[in-house]
Amino acid sequence: MKVLLDKCTFLWLVTKDTGHLSQEAIDIFLDEKNEIYLSVVSAWEISIKAGIGKLEIALPVHAFLTEQIELNELSLLPLELAHAAKVSELPFHHKDPFDRLLIAQAMIEDIPILSGDSIFKRYNIRRI
Repeated sequence: MKVLLDKCTFLWLVTKDTGHLSQEAIDIFLDEKNEIYLSVVSAWEISIKAGIGKLEIALPVHAFLTEQIELNELSLLPLELAHAAKVSELPFHHKDPFDRLLIAQAMIEDIPILSGDSIFKRYNIRRI
């Protein structure tokens, strides 16, 4: 199964802060048969949050992301024009531009999102 991680889920999983996650989400992440994606959108959000001091990570952002992608055998999902354009069709249930891009990516790529954000349920995507 292919699965897209949102920013928080990615950070919780790679830092082993799994108290926020369901057992299903953890099992999906750990199942080597699954293809787990981190969107460049989440990498961008992590970079911004780290840059303004709202997120502390031990390494420079590029080194942290590169290390975690390799260690956890994640695939990187690029941001495509179709993803960005799809955002214009979404209802405004969610105001966060990063999450709206993730929702658009999940729709276009037809993959579920591992996320604790309950607002995602209002869209026509599968949220785990």
